[in-house]
Amino acid sequence: MAATLTATTPAGPRKLLASRKTRIGILYALPVVVYLLVLFVYPIFSTLFLSLQDANGSLTWHWYADALTGVNLSVLFTTLRISAETALLSLVFGFLLANAISRLKPVWAALAMLIVVVPHFISALVRTYGWIILLGDKGLVNETLAWAPGAPYRLLYNELGVVIGTTSMMLPYTVLLLYGVMRGVDRRLLAAAASMGAHRVTIFRRIYLPLVAPGLASAGLLSFILSLGYYITPALMGGPNQTMIATLINQQVTKENQWNQAAAQGVILLLLTLAGLLLVKLVTSLGASAKKRSAS
Repeated sequence: MAATLTATTPAGPRKLLASRKTRIGILYALPVVVYLLVLFVYPIFSTLFLSLQDANGSLTWHWYADALTGVNLSVLFTTLRISAETALLSLVFGFLLANAISRLKPVWAALAMLIVVVPHFISALVRTYGWIILLGDKGLVNETLAWAPGAPYRLLYNELGVVIGTTSMMLPYTVLLLYGVMRGVDRRLLAAAASMGAHRVTIFRRIYLPLVAPGLASAGLLSFILSLGYYITPALMGGPNQTMIATLINQQVTKENQWNQAAAQGVILLLLTLAGLLLVKLVTSLGASAKKRSAS
C-alpha cells in the first residue's frame, strides 16, 4: 500500500524543475509570458489604478460615479442600443446568407464564402468612406430612389447610418460562424421529417432552428461585443446623438485631457466585454451539452 501511495504521489516543484523537458518548456513559454505581461496585463492594471485615483493620487470612486450618470450614462445606453441593433440585423442578414450558402455545392459555397470574407481584409476606414459615398445625398442610393416621395433620404449622420455601417462590418463574422454551424447540420433529419409529412415551417421550427440555435446565440453575442468598442464607423457616420463609448474615450483623452475619466470608461467597457465573452462561453457549453444529450 505504501509503495502504491508513493508511486501515485505528484512530483514536487523541485523534481519538476529538475526535468530537462520542463526547463525547455519554461524557456519556450517565457517570451510569451513576458509579452502578455507587458502588453496586456500591465496596461489593464494601469488603467484600473488610474480610474481609481483622484488628482492627488488618493483612492476614489468619483470617476465611476461620473461614468454612470448624466451624459456619460446616456452614451453608455446609446452604445448598448446601437450594438444590440447591429447584432440583431447581423443575425437576420447573416442567417439568410449563411443558410443560402450552406445549401450550395462545396465549390460554389467556397466561392461565395470568399466573396463574403475578402471585403473584411479591406481597411475599415476605406469601407466606411465607401458607405458615406453610397448613402450621401448625391450618392448611389439616393440617386436610385430619386423617384420615391421624400427623396433624398437622410441616411448619414444619424443612427440609421451608424447601424448600416456597423452591420456591414460585423456581417462577415456572423456569416462565418453560422455557416460552420449550418454545414454541420445533418440534412437527413430534415429529409426524414419531410418524408413523414411535416410542413416546411414545422421542420424549420422544430428541427433546424434548435440545431443552429447555439450558433445564432454565439454569433449575435460576438457581433454585440465587437460593436461595443467600435470607433471608426460610428465616429464618421454618426452625429452628436450617436456618440458611442469608444468615441467618448477618445474625446476625453485627446481634447479634454481627462485620463482618469477615460480610464473608468475603459474599465466599464472591458467589464461589459468580459460579461459578453462569458455569455458566449456559457451558450457554447450549453449547446455542446444539448448535442450530447440528443446524440445519446
